[in-house]
Amino acid sequence: MGKKGKEAARERRERRRREVTLLRALPYEPHQRWWDHLSPRAVAVVTGANRGMGFEAARQLALHGLHVVLTSRDAAKGQEAAARILAEAPGEARVSVEWRQLDVADAASVEAFAAWALETHGGIHVLVNNAGVNFNKGPDNSVDFAELVIETNYYGMKRMTDAMIPLMKPSPYGARIVNVSSRLGRANGRRNRIGDASLRDKLLNDDCLSEQLIDEMIKRFLEQVRQGTWSSNQWPQMYTDYSVSKLAVNAYTRLVSRTLSDRPEGQKIYINCFCPGWVKTDMTGWEGNISAEEGADTGVWLALLPCEQGTHGKFFAERREISF
Repeated sequence: MGKKGKEAARERRERRRREVTLLRALPYEPHQRWWDHLSPRAVAVVTGANRGMGFEAARQLALHGLHVVLTSRDAAKGQEAAARILAEAPGEARVSVEWRQLDVADAASVEAFAAWALETHGGIHVLVNNAGVNFNKGPDNSVDFAELVIETNYYGMKRMTDAMIPLMKPSPYGARIVNVSSRLGRANGRRNRIGDASLRDKLLNDDCLSEQLIDEMIKRFLEQVRQGTWSSNQWPQMYTDYSVSKLAVNAYTRLVSRTLSDRPEGQKIYINCFCPGWVKTDMTGWEGNISAEEGADTGVWLALLPCEQGTHGKFFAERREISF
């Protein structure tokens, strides 16, 4: 892309950013606030929510009137984050937040959390799979932590999704699963795609997409990392381990959407994923170009979409559908 093309792209992004800012300022109409019609209050779980975008997602959902379960690996930080949301909420807001320790990379932790959620709340209505890690910043592209990145970003999301689906409460408005992903995980992205054309085609073909295909891709990547034979010609060129993890998140979102698509009315579960953009958080070394509040917006919007819109198995950015 030449200089003029980059400038035009930057101008389009800024224009859409201004449009979304205006949309965020519009209040939900009473008939759109499906969560207000539930009793007891709708429950939303946000993983990795003690800081950054997860904190913002939890804060915004709480301000909209859902009961938010804010989770984090570090119990003290989670407790502090929940207290901060309550302390900073406007006096007229009906804010309800609690914290819970959760490590999505630990199967026993996820199992214990699911048991607690069932016993305490009888289930949940919204799951925001936000917990994730990335150890590369700026021009870095190390794969030294690839196993931890994959375990947290992909298997952690998968673990939580599988554990929470049976806990999604029946409702005429449907339950929601929102997976935080990235444009870096596009199978056929212009600048950061996987080099294996056959694998790309299979990942994008619903008839070929399977859990086995996704897991075999992950296994092959990690084996090459251990052997030192991985190549940026074969795998995404930027933040390779993070990009592969988000590629898997995107594919799994589409796969699960298929399995959930035939659920009867009253038991619908809508699952989607979104790219928050380059957000100014600790994960990006504070080098992003939008705030955590802006980054969380599309995820919160997806969690609160009126059920008649029925968005399912899609990928979004700036409140617009984008391609996988």
